[in-house]
Amino acid sequence: MNARAPATLVLGILGGIASGKSQVARLLAGPEGVVIDADALAHAVLGSDEVAGLVRARFGPGVLDAGGRPDREALGRLVFSDPEARKALEDFTHPRVRAMIRARLEQARAQGVPRVVLDVPLLLEHDEQAGLAALCDVLVFVDTDEAERARRAAATRGWAPGELARREAAQLPLSTKKARAHHLVPNRGTLADLEREVHAVLRRIGAERTSDEL
Repeated sequence: MNARAPATLVLGILGGIASGKSQVARLLAGPEGVVIDADALAHAVLGSDEVAGLVRARFGPGVLDAGGRPDREALGRLVFSDPEARKALEDFTHPRVRAMIRARLEQARAQGVPRVVLDVPLLLEHDEQAGLAALCDVLVFVDTDEAERARRAAATRGWAPGELARREAAQLPLSTKKARAHHLVPNRGTLADLEREVHAVLRRIGAERTSDEL
């Protein structure tokens, strides 16, 4: 009798803004795995005719680009200073993004993908409604110093000093996310250092899964 194929391992990424979560997600997935990138899905949802129309009607032309589509930077500046605006945008986008995440996860499971990584920035924030964290077998926290994260946000996103802290104030404290994680990946060195840390975490997860099956 053929041995049953191992179930897909689902990992969720936690950490602060600009901590390197997407890089860690790709390393955890590896060449045989899949990363489900919520930001990319949200970008696609915002670009859809349906949601673009909702955004235009709710927020007006000030948050649209030259092509009449939602401008993510303009929307970001608005919603992180206006809780009501933020909730309205989330109501437009989050249910659609969650449905896409679940569909892609089910597809990966059906295809026998060994590892799926959920790269979802607000994985824990809306867990009661979304239930995405409950889909994860393992939660991994990417640990990066705040000063380094602020430097990266300024360099790659053009954020002014204090912007990172302002946006994170609207999220769960990092201490809470860190406490929920099963494993921690320090990200304070080179890419080679990060690769070693990720591979060490994967070995520990593999050993834990083997132990659970005994």
